Amino acid sequence: MRYLFLFIFFGCVQTAMYAQTNPCFDDRLQSGLSAFNEKDYNQATKHWQAALDNCEPNSEQRQKLNDYISQAKNALNNNTSTPSTTTHYSFEPEMVEVKGGTFQMGSNEGGKNEKPVHGVTLSDYYIGKFEVTQKQWREVRDSDPPNLNFTGCDDCPVESVSWEEVQTYLQQLSTKTGKKYRLPTEAEWEFAAIGGNSSNNYTYSGSNNIDDVAWYKTNSDSKTHTVGGKQANKLGIYDMTGNVWEWCSDWYDENYYTNSPSQNPKGASSGTYRTFRGGSWSSSYSVCRVACRGRYVPFNRYSSLGFRVALSSK
Repeated sequence: MRYLFLFIFFGCVQTAMYAQTNPCFDDRLQSGLSAFNEKDYNQATKHWQAALDNCEPNSEQRQKLNDYISQAKNALNNNTSTPSTTTHYSFEPEMVEVKGGTFQMGSNEGGKNEKPVHGVTLSDYYIGKFEVTQKQWREVRDSDPPNLNFTGCDDCPVESVSWEEVQTYLQQLSTKTGKKYRLPTEAEWEFAAIGGNSSNNYTYSGSNNIDDVAWYKTNSDSKTHTVGGKQANKLGIYDMTGNVWEWCSDWYDENYYTNSPSQNPKGASSGTYRTFRGGSWSSSYSVCRVACRGRYVPFNRYSSLGFRVALSSK
């Protein structure tokens, strides 16, 4: 088993990873969705039928196209305004709806980058109930990450994936499902971690007792564990404390909280590092607090760093 014991803010040289794709299918699928959203149902059907006839789709892609063609034909009769994206595929992460609200982001107990505590208001969104697993990654990307440390555990969180590699996963997942998956912002991550509008202001996600909710340095046996093995938080979300750190979408800025927008903040406009949150199997309890902020270069991997997905509410 390979371990990558590096200081958390630094890392090794990126190794590129490419998964097999079907550009013909992807192009026709997206063209059809664009036409459908413009209510040009005949043109949408033509794009999707062309994908069936000319792009050699696999069985899963063929099923998706047939479903969308059926929706387009129904829309011609029923004037449906948007295609249904409620179909759930086996490789899709399970999502939890987070109702928007206002909360106090940050902490006076942590470092400079957690201050000042400031009010943030978020719109509704969805976030993964669990961290993305090795199996879910493999079903979308066709192979494990090349530097995966804890191999052979389908339901353990995927780790050793760079922020940039995660973007490729999200693009491919979105293409396969017709949904716009992304990483949560730091603000969305922290709001979900504290329990949203049902927050009890716990130190960790779901409890003030870290052993109830997290795999961390003291109890992890130096490895990741199956997702959902600890107590969920108030929203029914698991492992937001411990197991693996989780990438967020934001560029990192140590002083961002001093001038953060109050409505749906998305982080700095540019930077050197991307943010991550939550602590991991190798973390001490002090950095597993929900307000703790981490940073890492987006093209490097780390053996205790994974992610969960998010979706904007329509």
